[in-house]
Amino acid sequence: MIATMKATHQGNQSLVLIVDNKEFNRQQLRLLVEQSGYRVVEAKDGTEAMNVFHQLHPDLVLLNAIMPDMDGFELCSMVQSIEQNKHTPILMITELEDTELIERVFQVSTMDYVTKPINWQVLRQRVRRLIEQSQLHQKLFAAKEELQRLATLVTIDFLTQVANRRRFEEYIDQEWRRMARLQQPLSLILLDVDFFKSYNDTYGHQAGDRALIEISKAIKNIVQRPADLVARYGGEEFAVILPDTDELGATKIAERICFAVRRLGITHSHSQVSSHITLSAGLSTVIPDPGSNFEEIITAADKALYQAKAAGRDRFRHNNLLVGSTWNYKWHKSSEEIATCESKYSGLQY
Repeated sequence: MIATMKATHQGNQSLVLIVDNKEFNRQQLRLLVEQSGYRVVEAKDGTEAMNVFHQLHPDLVLLNAIMPDMDGFELCSMVQSIEQNKHTPILMITELEDTELIERVFQVSTMDYVTKPINWQVLRQRVRRLIEQSQLHQKLFAAKEELQRLATLVTIDFLTQVANRRRFEEYIDQEWRRMARLQQPLSLILLDVDFFKSYNDTYGHQAGDRALIEISKAIKNIVQRPADLVARYGGEEFAVILPDTDELGATKIAERICFAVRRLGITHSHSQVSSHITLSAGLSTVIPDPGSNFEEIITAADKALYQAKAAGRDRFRHNNLLVGSTWNYKWHKSSEEIATCESKYSGLQY
């Protein structure tokens, strides 16, 4: 069997798997298929046929419905259960027109059938048609995968592998409208790397890129709910969208992010607030009004970020639009204070 597979698996023509327990039947079918310009691989039973599937991934299966041990119907079911094979066309050869048998053929997702005695011209045309359908499906599947890849490329920041600005704006618009319908809070965190220009000037842009990659990983390790989104908002700015999250939940996440970046220990000798890279953050929480614009929360978070920078950086401001208040928080710096703060917020729902 293996020798037959190797001998016939040549060239660029489509590959047809012939499954029949009788050698004479396989020889007849092989002759017709090869004369039609296709490659052939044979299997004398279902077990051999499944081995071929795993090794060669044929473009069409031509099989006898009635075989000892594993018949054609059981083999069809096994083929269809494998994700990568579920669209492989199957052409079944049955006995004379038998209504019950034909119903079974289509119950196991067989693409088509021919009856015995075989009309060879009909069989040749059906093999050709199913091969063409298989090729078309493969092209459509490849095109779909390429479209998905391209869609990912246009929504992902190449350097940090988080969402880009375009995806951020699409998603915050989507979640703004969804929270407006549900009348639930939406929180936004804008994060800025403190004195990042001086970091690039001191250590070089490649080091700056590596720092941004590590920072983005640290943020993603904190923000893990499926509905949340981490995005690169600008050069050294990141944004975190937190649907269905109140101001206390957003505060907890912002603190954990900034502590995580501190723990990276990325040396920054020209920072004016620390010997290592730190973040400033602006937060805002809103229950959106129906028909309002998401720019409201961005403006509020950006204002809070500006105030955090003006107050000395390495801190956050929370511009809470739910109650119209703005308050300031300076990051704790010692491990003891960090542990105390994390314990303080550990009971909040997020």
